[in-house]
Amino acid sequence: MPNLGIPNLDANLEAELARGLDEVEDLLSSHIQGDYPLVVETSRHLVEAGGKRFRPLITLIASHFGNGQSREVIEAAVVCELTHVATLYHDDVMDEAPLRRGVESANNRWGNTVAILTGDYLFSKASDLLADLGPEAVRLQAKTFERLVIGQIQETQGAPAGTDPLSHYIEVVANKTGSLIATSARFGALLSGADKTTVETLTAFGEKIGIAFQLADDVIDIASDSSQSGKTPGTDLKEGVPTLVTLRIMNSNKPEDAELKKLLSAPMDDATVAKVIPQLRKHSALEESKKYLHDLANEAKQLLNNLPQSPARTALENLCLAIVDRTA
Repeated sequence: MPNLGIPNLDANLEAELARGLDEVEDLLSSHIQGDYPLVVETSRHLVEAGGKRFRPLITLIASHFGNGQSREVIEAAVVCELTHVATLYHDDVMDEAPLRRGVESANNRWGNTVAILTGDYLFSKASDLLADLGPEAVRLQAKTFERLVIGQIQETQGAPAGTDPLSHYIEVVANKTGSLIATSARFGALLSGADKTTVETLTAFGEKIGIAFQLADDVIDIASDSSQSGKTPGTDLKEGVPTLVTLRIMNSNKPEDAELKKLLSAPMDDATVAKVIPQLRKHSALEESKKYLHDLANEAKQLLNNLPQSPARTALENLCLAIVDRTA
């Protein structure tokens, strides 16, 4: 049975979720088959590289607030993962990333044009599945896609003059990450026949936990070594990606932060990253970021108080703890 990353799962629910994720993998693999070999090869490249499958997992758990894991729920979970993977192809082109999920990025291997078109192909395959789930599902996906695009444009443009860069960043994260995880939860609840209040509660939960999920990566990039996180510390620093921690420092007016702000605002090589990481680990911005993350996870958890006690609710509560524990 795969490790789902949620502590103290009810044994029956864990077995059901594991079965559902196996079905998701099978459908993911079969659905990206096509008539043109190169498109199949490029599509399988990231799908088969793995990933956390966090979005399908959220869809499956949410379905247990209704009638459980139907074929429609599995299809919706695949739609969410296909959408997520498609955005990764586009993100890698924009970021000129050489690696993704531990393998060579598609843009590095086949070029930007092929990578962009592969992302488009995966969006089309998601739409094909959606057509069988009804107009409400199609509309939900369209609104989610709108937010994903807006979030990417916001990130590309940067914070407008006179606005708080940190608030802008949180809005970007909400659109780029929170929106699809909220939709993942909504699909699971909606397609399993959960009542309207439960659907709205799980959607709001998904948005908050989605933001926390991304911000945890920001903290991990600074606080954890590679043996703990599987990620090289300072990756975001080296790539010049703004994060919760660095933006807090850039917002600082303290004279003692001037030199660090200067280092953070310029391109970094490995030697500079190695110099900056210890300073960030001692800086109050790291603890402030951890507190913000804890508060966000607690807010998500409190949203579940309106739902009846069940193994699914306990799973989501423990998921909140697991996300925070990644940064401990």
